[in-house]
Amino acid sequence: MITLLTQPLTYGLKNNSPQLFQWLLQVFFVGLMLGTTRIVITPLAEQEFGLAKDSLLLLSTFVIAFGVVKGCMNFVAGYWAEKIGRKPVHLAGWLIALPIPVLFYFAQSWAWVVFATVLLGINQGLTWSMSQTAKLDITAADERGLTIGLNEFAGYTGVALGGLASAYISQWLGLKTGLLVFGFLIISLAFILTWLNIVETRPWALYQTQHEAPTTATQTVSTWSVFKRMSWSDSRLLAITQAGCVEKFVDALVWIVYPIYLYQKTQDLPLTGWIISIYGLVWGASQLLTGHWSDKYGRQRLNVTGMALTTIGVLVMPLNETVLWWSFSSALTGLGMALLYPNLAAAIADFSQPQWRATAIGIYRFWRDLGYAIGALLLGLAAYLTQDLTVAFWVVGGCMAMSTAWLAAKG
Repeated sequence: MITLLTQPLTYGLKNNSPQLFQWLLQVFFVGLMLGTTRIVITPLAEQEFGLAKDSLLLLSTFVIAFGVVKGCMNFVAGYWAEKIGRKPVHLAGWLIALPIPVLFYFAQSWAWVVFATVLLGINQGLTWSMSQTAKLDITAADERGLTIGLNEFAGYTGVALGGLASAYISQWLGLKTGLLVFGFLIISLAFILTWLNIVETRPWALYQTQHEAPTTATQTVSTWSVFKRMSWSDSRLLAITQAGCVEKFVDALVWIVYPIYLYQKTQDLPLTGWIISIYGLVWGASQLLTGHWSDKYGRQRLNVTGMALTTIGVLVMPLNETVLWWSFSSALTGLGMALLYPNLAAAIADFSQPQWRATAIGIYRFWRDLGYAIGALLLGLAAYLTQDLTVAFWVVGGCMAMSTAWLAAKG
């Protein structure tokens, strides 16, 4: 039962700018944490365990584990956020992250790395979900695209910079020591700042439910009914959800295949890091604009365009072998992701009610991040069956093209 709130609350990014800044800082740390694994895990697998040379399918297990766990935790995080609030869930995510740098440092086998990425998936599912949900709580309805754009800008800028920083730090301190030092620094700062500065935003969602949607405020909406709506019964929500799932095939490709492919070509870890970071930096920076554009011009047009550009970016990567070409492909893929990524989530927020919005976002993020696991499995199987690394690009490009057509027809 919801307790009615009597004190009016203000909405909008400007009215809540101090908390907006704190949550943006948090999602930047979340991105940094993810970024630490984007460049150096693949060289670690090859140098310490010999996996990259022997089995891309086995190497893919860490992304499969990450995707399954993060997807499930997104679902759980949305439910918990409705029950106990955003801040406790966010704090729990950082506590769970504490063993990750230690596991990387003391890893005696590939299983240690996979277990560390399981914890990383829990951390990311709890913290990134809460950063997005909390900002949607305090924003105005006509600022949702901008809000998610700002969130993803901060997060994926963090991913790009985290990957680049980890490449340099690992070259300086060594792969394992670099992950240990950088990881502990991120987790410690993020936990302390959350504890001291973050304000619980669940009252904003409750107030909106009670005062802006009085006809639905007392209705009970079960998690299962929202899951059905998101997953098959509503064709429009399903089209958006499947697009979110398939676009994660691209991120799995960047995470698993790009470091191997580019490092084999360049034999230079920092250069490999720079090329891959262009993808993240363009993706992150462009979302400062693309989220706002969707508030003005609508979500669907930007979402379909972004899916198409991302498809092209993936397909052209192996067509030439120069740093300039790889950088162009990386930038084009990042631009496409910037157009679609915040605006798919904003469309979900548009079509959900305040009292089940966090649940809907959690379910969307469940299916979206399950795409990591599905995509990684497809990539591993394709490489195993064909013994050709470039096949991974064609598989992901083909899946993205079909998903784009579905979204254009039904989204």
